[in-house]
Amino acid sequence: MEKQLQRSLTPTLLWGLGVGYVISGLYFGWNLGLQKGGTLGMAVATGLAVLMYVCFTLCYAELACAIPKAGGIFDYATRALGKDAGLVAGVAQVFEFVLAPPAIAAAIGAHINLFFPLVSINQAAIGAYILFTLLNVRGVKLAATFELGIATLAVLGLLLFAGLTVPSVSAKNLITNVLPNGLTGIWAAIPFAIWFFLGIEGLANAAEESHHPQRDLTRGFASAMLTLVLLCGLTFVGAVGVAGWEAAVLKPDGTASDSPLPLVLSGLVGADSGWYYAIIVFGVFGLVASFHGLLMAAGRATFELGRGGYFSTWLGRVHSRFQTPTNALIINMLLGIGALLTNTTADIIVLSVLGALTLYIFGALSVWQLRRREPHLPRPFRTPVYGLVVSCTFVLAAGALLVVSYLNGQLAIYYLVGLLAAFLFVKINQYFFQN
Repeated sequence: MEKQLQRSLTPTLLWGLGVGYVISGLYFGWNLGLQKGGTLGMAVATGLAVLMYVCFTLCYAELACAIPKAGGIFDYATRALGKDAGLVAGVAQVFEFVLAPPAIAAAIGAHINLFFPLVSINQAAIGAYILFTLLNVRGVKLAATFELGIATLAVLGLLLFAGLTVPSVSAKNLITNVLPNGLTGIWAAIPFAIWFFLGIEGLANAAEESHHPQRDLTRGFASAMLTLVLLCGLTFVGAVGVAGWEAAVLKPDGTASDSPLPLVLSGLVGADSGWYYAIIVFGVFGLVASFHGLLMAAGRATFELGRGGYFSTWLGRVHSRFQTPTNALIINMLLGIGALLTNTTADIIVLSVLGALTLYIFGALSVWQLRRREPHLPRPFRTPVYGLVVSCTFVLAAGALLVVSYLNGQLAIYYLVGLLAAFLFVKINQYFFQN
């Protein structure tokens, strides 16, 4: 097997990847933040998340264009901050990309179970893992083309939802019970606001497979982020403004829903309407887009750690025919299925968010350090208003990490133990087998 990935991604395919990684977050999960913060609390948290992600993507685009490597933050932090920092950042990235797909797979299984009750949620989710892992193995251009198609359908679904709901939005519904838990609700809503955009960073891991990474990645990040911010605003206003935030969260039995868009439409047009079922189908497209895209990003993140000799070098091999990181994709699938079978979706999401926020902090530090240490490094894209943007990324990501850790203390401990265990494993392996 070889160690070089195939270059076949165009700017359009990169847009599809960037949107696809994230778009499931607009279909499910974010609405749970309304329970914590109400309309105003979730809106403020979302505004902070948008600001953080816009600043972060500007920083990350500079890194990705200057160092177009499949490892993403692992490669950037290694060059900027040293091998140990790169290892920690790389493991945090693996946490995010390997743990996000099981949560999405569970949602895919739940949607399929609605149409085919004889197929259990776990059976459908495992089937999705096998199917889309095989698609990723088959070739990056095929996988990215599929991602572009499915992401486009998911975007059309959100536009359809906005078209059905926005005309019925009432200002009264947007200002009723806006802060049910006071100011603390803003902080509690932050993880769910982050879920709106989590995964956009995976676009950098496709750098080695882009025809012209120094040019195309900037376009991919900018176009994908603009698309997602606009869709976020339309979806938020449409979902909350029809009948208040409670209607986007609470099912008739009083429990929280993981399908806010169909829930809102059921009250607006009825659960027997064709529009209702159309949104459910489009929701599946959105879930599949993010699931499939994150499998791609996870494969590249794990592959790079193997290629660099941190994990088993077997993980750093590329299939001789398909030129894809087959071994890394298969291992990630097995780990993901194991996480899926724990049936702890909410906890898995929090762990993934912790990994993402760690990545964002290292991203900001890497931009700052490389500007200081390597001022002459070719940078096809330079972060505008550099000092302000980097500081904003660092402060917001670090603050969010502290808030999420405080509100999920036990999971934060598990996360830290996982980082430490992976770090020590690599160090011990290097000491005994590479010295």
